[in-house]
Amino acid sequence: MCPLVRVLEADSMIESKVCLTGQHREMLEQVMHSFGICADVDLHLMKAGQTLTTITKDVLSGVTDVLREMQPDLVLVHGDTTTSMAAALAAFYCKIPVGHVEAGLRTYDRYSPFPEEMNRRLTGQLASIHFAPTELSREHLNRENIHEHIYVTGNTALDAFQYTIRPNYRFTDPVLAGLHFEGRRTILLTAHRRENIGAGMEGICRAAIRIAEAFPDVQIIYPVHLNPAVRNIVFPLLQNRERIYLTDPVSLTDLHNLLSYTYLCMTDSGGLQEEAPHMHVPVLCLRTETERPEAVEAGTVRLAGIDAQHIFEEASRLLTDRAAYRAMAESPNPYGDGHASERICMAIRTEFGRI
Repeated sequence: MCPLVRVLEADSMIESKVCLTGQHREMLEQVMHSFGICADVDLHLMKAGQTLTTITKDVLSGVTDVLREMQPDLVLVHGDTTTSMAAALAAFYCKIPVGHVEAGLRTYDRYSPFPEEMNRRLTGQLASIHFAPTELSREHLNRENIHEHIYVTGNTALDAFQYTIRPNYRFTDPVLAGLHFEGRRTILLTAHRRENIGAGMEGICRAAIRIAEAFPDVQIIYPVHLNPAVRNIVFPLLQNRERIYLTDPVSLTDLHNLLSYTYLCMTDSGGLQEEAPHMHVPVLCLRTETERPEAVEAGTVRLAGIDAQHIFEEASRLLTDRAAYRAMAESPNPYGDGHASERICMAIRTEFGRI
């Protein structure tokens, strides 16, 4: 949302306010600092041992209080988080229109990804304005009897690169700052999704070990999510492995500039399925399905699943077959041109008759 915040702040016709729920404090502060954004409200909701139920309850209550005080004309929420769903519900209860950024993504499996698939479906029903990244996203909304106030904008995730990529960049993360990239093929690995925790994540880690052992010129960089359930699997399996480097979650600027050195991205993240192809980096999606089928159809992403053998085979193909690699790297990114935020801003002005 940060690129959109910046564009809204620059529009004299719009007064924008930023409300944070305050979850994942370390990662949150990195991103806010990268974009020079200060929050108007911070609910400080992060708690040890919180559950989906407690997050929903706290966001619903906290955001309701904020909306009653500020009385905005429109509430913008993003994507498929529990925060977005609960904030949209709070706005609905206050009879305030909701604009859903990154609307219309679907797998049509309510438990995969969990709870994101139902979060975005519920948010779609609560929203009054829908900012869909692609035409397929619009079609998904149409299938759900949503036909009006839909704008195909591209995805704001790509807009962020305008603010983050810098020449002669120096990494702030100490692990990244100490690495050498010349003469090595770098694989960026991320895995943190709730449905992968357990056997799935173990399979992903074992595939990483096999890849590093089979390809001496490959180094694997894994920024490990702060969730203890993730770290308790990853560190025992991958710590102290040759040419596998574990680090804490890195800043957005570090991540985007790391992509400029990356040969291959292996991830269960949704955002990286859009961001890596923007830098012409092929993606192996470490899931059995994706709500971004446009990327698979375009050829920028391949589904590799969570089986260690299958992941190894897919990675090996891209590390040995130059033509297969080039076909993915050179495929056009279906998620836009990096100007989604401007389109969303203009759509908001159109909706309120101020264009």
